[in-house]
Amino acid sequence: MKRFRLHVWFALLATAGIFFFSGSAMARKPIILGAPLSTAYLYGWAAERGIRLAVEEINAEGGVSVGGEKRPFAVEVIDTRDLEPGVPVSEALMAVERLILNKNADFIVGGPNRSEAALAAMSLLSKHKRVSIVTSGVLTPKYHKTVAANYDKFKYCFRIHGEAVNLIGEIIANFADLKKEHGLTKVFIMAQDVSHARGAAEVMGKVAGSKGFEVTGTEIFPTGATDFSMALLKAKSTGSQIINIWMDMPESAILLKQWYDLKIPALPFGSTLAAAEQPGFWDATEGKGEYTLCNVVNAGNAPSEATPWTMKFYNAYAEKWGVEPEGLGSSSSYMAVYALKDAIERAGTIDADKVITALEQIDMMGVYGRVRFDPKTHQVIPSTDPKEGAVGSILQWQDGKRVVVYPESIARGDILLPPWMDK
Repeated sequence: MKRFRLHVWFALLATAGIFFFSGSAMARKPIILGAPLSTAYLYGWAAERGIRLAVEEINAEGGVSVGGEKRPFAVEVIDTRDLEPGVPVSEALMAVERLILNKNADFIVGGPNRSEAALAAMSLLSKHKRVSIVTSGVLTPKYHKTVAANYDKFKYCFRIHGEAVNLIGEIIANFADLKKEHGLTKVFIMAQDVSHARGAAEVMGKVAGSKGFEVTGTEIFPTGATDFSMALLKAKSTGSQIINIWMDMPESAILLKQWYDLKIPALPFGSTLAAAEQPGFWDATEGKGEYTLCNVVNAGNAPSEATPWTMKFYNAYAEKWGVEPEGLGSSSSYMAVYALKDAIERAGTIDADKVITALEQIDMMGVYGRVRFDPKTHQVIPSTDPKEGAVGSILQWQDGKRVVVYPESIARGDILLPPWMDK
């Protein structure tokens, strides 16, 4: 009889536990982050990994405090395919709408990744009153200019990483150093046929010309191109000393292998160069990517000591995903989730207007420095000093490693020239 009573007692306890935990789960309704990403491409999958890592860390600490109640984040990802050749913008828009209407996303983070798709999605975000933080791809300055031009309509849209105009400024600063140290003055531009790259290539040509550099030519390539040899030979025949590259397609790895095989006496310098951003680039090019430079936009996408967060994030990402942070979108996607947590907790609600105000007032240290948004444009505020703003990161492949060479505040080495370049 005593044993029977014990069994009954344990059964009652178990039943009570089920009701308690199910009630707790109901009370802890997740805050859903919708992530429209081109998941087959670097800027999509790296963003998803950064988002999921941050969500896992935050949930492990109890979640997000919303008006005194702890709630977990949940992630819903839909593949936009917007980085794939020939895929229409409408497919990315359908992905965003499905996340909002079918997946009940409270916020949108990550993408769409292609500038054209992200710009088109701005009206959808306004229509559904969903706060969005772009974290990967989308380098066009038109994004934040659109917010400034019609704030009331597009106030829902934020971008937490650098953009093309700032990237151009960083690249020109490096060009100036190369001119001073090595006498490099002739620049050949190679760009992918997409909005941000075409526009950036045009602006780069004008800015470089105004800074005393000779632009020897510009070549535009369709997404998916696999042969760059004629343009490389043209760069050589014009005496070019720097090849400035704007490409987010993986085929850019072929460009660098051809550059090496042809021994083009010009330094390859990617403003965006997706293939060279990834840790596997060295093996993919069989070491022929040596001396390639690329801008990975934010610190933390390559190893440095920008802030105490930087290597903590870097190592956590590597441990979870079995690969080091892979380029543009890794650290910024991670930080977007923490920025949302900070804003929601200060707002005390997930109400869009109140979260917008909280994001406009954000001031926190993160992986790549001080994170603040311009309240009129919702663009993250950049700096070369991590104590003052979001710091970029330019790396060079040296002896199989990604070595940060800019800005000086976080650099781990100097730019090297290939031995076949005339000094």
